[in-house]
Amino acid sequence: MNTQNDHDSSTQDPEQQPRLVEREPETTAVVHGVVSPAEVRTFFDEAFGALGRVLREQRVPPRSAAFGLHHGAPGEKWDLEVGFVTGREVRAEHGVVTGELPGGRVARVTHHGGFDGLGDTWERLGAWIRAQGLRAGEYRWEVYVTQPTPDMDPRDLRTELNWPIAD
Repeated sequence: MNTQNDHDSSTQDPEQQPRLVEREPETTAVVHGVVSPAEVRTFFDEAFGALGRVLREQRVPPRSAAFGLHHGAPGEKWDLEVGFVTGREVRAEHGVVTGELPGGRVARVTHHGGFDGLGDTWERLGAWIRAQGLRAGEYRWEVYVTQPTPDMDPRDLRTELNWPIAD
């Protein structure tokens, strides 16, 4: 049994190590909102309900796991978009509009565990960006690789964190 701490790079799998990736922009279907931290769960639930209805009615299949894009730093209110990569535009209805996940250089790491630990992983990714002599962009997004269910063990959750690099 390995008892080294989980920040030791020799004990983590590669996806848990921050890295730079190049990505192409992707067309998305999103719901935008400015909400307090206490309202986030309700916002996500309502947004994903609307997204499901609109994508089904418009016959636009999601091409990715769900994501949440954060504009600016978290504060008293969070400026968010939640949605799916679709690869094509949607007709705006019920609060669902076409959006885009950006292309270019992105710092990425995968968080293993419950959502309550995401803040620490974001901080670790930000520190890694600075240590590389890079500057983080104004927005960032999470891809919810593992869809949460009420009866699952939070340790089984996987969330991919993406932070564009400012050029």
